[in-house]
Amino acid sequence: MRCVIARYPFDLTKEGVLSAMKGVTPRPVTGESVTVGRRRYPVKQVGEVVTRQDSRDFSAAEVTRAMTRLGFTCHPAPGSEPAPAPTATPVETASALLGGPAPREA
Repeated sequence: MRCVIARYPFDLTKEGVLSAMKGVTPRPVTGESVTVGRRRYPVKQVGEVVTRQDSRDFSAAEVTRAMTRLGFTCHPAPGSEPAPAPTATPVETASALLGGPAPREA
């Protein structure tokens, strides 16, 4: 697949990315990440290895878009997803069913 990263065209394949990342130790994930094989790598690290460019030359969004199009699973930055709303406890639900106060809502 042809994609543009940091204004340069690259012909990337899923097999090519897998072979390029083979034997590369993942850095700690602090931002967006992508699962390559059984490991989860920071998107910028994958971009560096695949394109052989400095990570300051491209954005995480460019690499994420390319990896998604190739069929890899991409993950948002930790903490960027909103926390799930708290649910009522079983006791609060039972109390509401028996005519007590309604369960609290977030």
